[in-house]
Amino acid sequence: MNTTTDFKRANAIAEQVKDFIRTEILPHEARARDCEHGPNEELLAQLRERARAAGVLTPHIPNEGGHLSHREIAIVLRAAGWSPLGMVVLNVAAPDEGNMHMLSRVATPAQQERFLAPLIEGRARSSFFMTEPAAEGGAGSDPGMMQTTATPAGKDWIINGRKAFITGASGASVGILMAKTEAGATMFLVDLPHAGVKLERALHTIDYTMPGGHWLVTLDDVRVPGDQVLGEVGQGFKYAQVRLGPARLTHCSRWLGACDRAHEIASEYTVRRAAFGKPLIEHEGVGFQLVDNLIDLKQSELITDWAAGVLDTGSLAIQETSMAKVAVADALFRVADRCVQVMGGTGITRDTLVEQVFREVRGFRIYDGPTEVHKFSLAKAIKRDVLSRMQS
Repeated sequence: MNTTTDFKRANAIAEQVKDFIRTEILPHEARARDCEHGPNEELLAQLRERARAAGVLTPHIPNEGGHLSHREIAIVLRAAGWSPLGMVVLNVAAPDEGNMHMLSRVATPAQQERFLAPLIEGRARSSFFMTEPAAEGGAGSDPGMMQTTATPAGKDWIINGRKAFITGASGASVGILMAKTEAGATMFLVDLPHAGVKLERALHTIDYTMPGGHWLVTLDDVRVPGDQVLGEVGQGFKYAQVRLGPARLTHCSRWLGACDRAHEIASEYTVRRAAFGKPLIEHEGVGFQLVDNLIDLKQSELITDWAAGVLDTGSLAIQETSMAKVAVADALFRVADRCVQVMGGTGITRDTLVEQVFREVRGFRIYDGPTEVHKFSLAKAIKRDVLSRMQS
């Protein structure tokens, strides 16, 4: 991992990304919003070819190899997030972005060639199979409750169980699947589609940015070759942390970009729209809400950059990324909510992107760990620190 931050390079890439979004993505946003789960595959393929030709596909992974630093990635993904469709077209959206990061860190060279390279090239999609149905007592915020099992069968493994909220499962070519073995939680690379991976039901959620939707999945005697174990058997939770910390921050960056856009739209609206003899922005009840947006946006940028800097030291930054995720998710929801409010009736229509950003950013407080779970974990860390000081 490159831990040297080059802000000049990152800002240059971000400008390229923003220019591409303005010229190539924005004209297609309305069409993308007509679909139930992300842009249709034909539109996505067309726009990715244009992104590839423009040199902005998967912009956080330079052609010369390696990743940008986490602080650089935050800058680039904020630009990509300026359009929810742009996140997907540019190949920086979840779950692919997080899966690419983990595969680059954990997978063998042979696994990287087979599974990672097509993702980086934007010619394939992936899914991450960890969450399980709550009604069946499966793993959600507490991965220790995992019910899915993997048992050895000669050189292979047989996996059985059920998973829920599996983003992008329809149309994905590879799934990173977590199951419990006698040695502990283990990750497997599963070729998709697979006869044993049954897409049971699409879950209709408040977001529709991500291609492939969110699925309830049954795993029925899924046979996986032994050479498709990701990393070491029994180390699944360890590898999950490798993925989850950076993924929290890339969510922060992408949705920060989307809320930048919503704030820009709302600000322009309040300058144009007049009521009671003057532009809306001159009414304190409106203007002050936009000022509060500026504060929340800047604080979100700064805490994301701080946590990214800790990641760049080589730390897992578990506490730092949890704090950033909580702070930014809450702040950006406030931003989106204010944008809707100051635009009045227009804010709740699909005439602008504000309605979509408001609705979809609400999910950010749930995925990659609900706010309350992160606070619970941070409170336990406070307790450990206090007890350690008391005993020293």
